[in-house]
Amino acid sequence: IQDPPSCLFFFQQLDRIIIHQQVELLEAILGTETSSKYEIKNHLGQRLYFAIEENDCFDRNLCSPIRSFTIRIADNMGQEVIRVIRPLRCNSCWFPCFLQKLEVQSPPGTTAGYVVQNWDPFLPKFTIQNQSKEDVLKIIGPYVTCGCFEDVDFEVKALNEMTTIGKISKYWSGFVNNVFTNTANFGIQVPVDLDVRIKAVMIGACFLIDLMFFENSLDRL
Repeated sequence: IQDPPSCLFFFQQLDRIIIHQQVELLEAILGTETSSKYEIKNHLGQRLYFAIEENDCFDRNLCSPIRSFTIRIADNMGQEVIRVIRPLRCNSCWFPCFLQKLEVQSPPGTTAGYVVQNWDPFLPKFTIQNQSKEDVLKIIGPYVTCGCFEDVDFEVKALNEMTTIGKISKYWSGFVNNVFTNTANFGIQVPVDLDVRIKAVMIGACFLIDLMFFENSLDRL
């Protein structure tokens, strides 16, 4: 078993991770898609990392929310520590042969694990895999992901799907704030002793869930 990368040492004692999207003024005013930027914080609100999405204007405006992207996550010194890579794939339960999958690398160039969408006609389901593509955890979302401005929880479960060990939550920080900015706020709760590489993969899962289910959530209300 490989030792965990030193760049993830912040994760060793964390059981809660907060992801906050920074809203660009142009996007807020004009509704124009710009590159997403995020802050990754501990439960005290202290920033551990920041992230930026890389893709082109075509992907953001025409392929969203199924767009391909690379999200680079750096520490407060500007050193890239995690890279999340999502190819352009299908986002429909009617095409189970080409569902969502992304790779998380830490350090960049070294695979930490994968997030793989599982086919299900009713519920959002994903599998978390380690660097060897071995199944580690499951993520199961609710039947309805629009909570009318209430928090929405995706449960993190053991492989038997019976035991819940954590969750990824979409936080609605307030009606006015969300209507005018559509900002994304997520919380990840996992066991403190979970492998730090899998914690990094959970961040990738959070970005994928955001784009698949909440990118245009306010437009549908």
